[in-house]
Amino acid sequence: MNTNTDNIPSGVNFTRWLAVGSLLGLILVGLAWELWLAPLRPGGSWWAIKVLPLCLPLAGLLKHRMYTYRWVSLLVWLYFTEGVVRAWGDKWPSNGLALLQVILCTSLFVACALHVRIRIQAAKATGNFVPVPKN
Repeated sequence: MNTNTDNIPSGVNFTRWLAVGSLLGLILVGLAWELWLAPLRPGGSWWAIKVLPLCLPLAGLLKHRMYTYRWVSLLVWLYFTEGVVRAWGDKWPSNGLALLQVILCTSLFVACALHVRIRIQAAKATGNFVPVPKN
């Protein structure tokens, strides 16, 4: 009996859920940080809109779109950089939230990189991998 999970390489579901969980964590931390926990201005900050680009890849990650995993692994470095800068320069509780953002960014990057690697290796093993021709 064939099911949809028969052709899924080992580790793909774990990396998918780690990526989705890290992405949702980044969205929640970003919103809570800028609206309630440590906003730049009392009462909340417009900096909360920084999480909007993080909402875009959610559907692609859930649908196993390889392209989404690739570009998210690049996008996440912007948030990582912000987290490092604010962890170094802000005061408590903002620096603690920034450190949490750095951890979530790192786990998102690792999950995306592993996901892509596992899927490419599985495609090569089954002969479904078509390399991009070099010019």
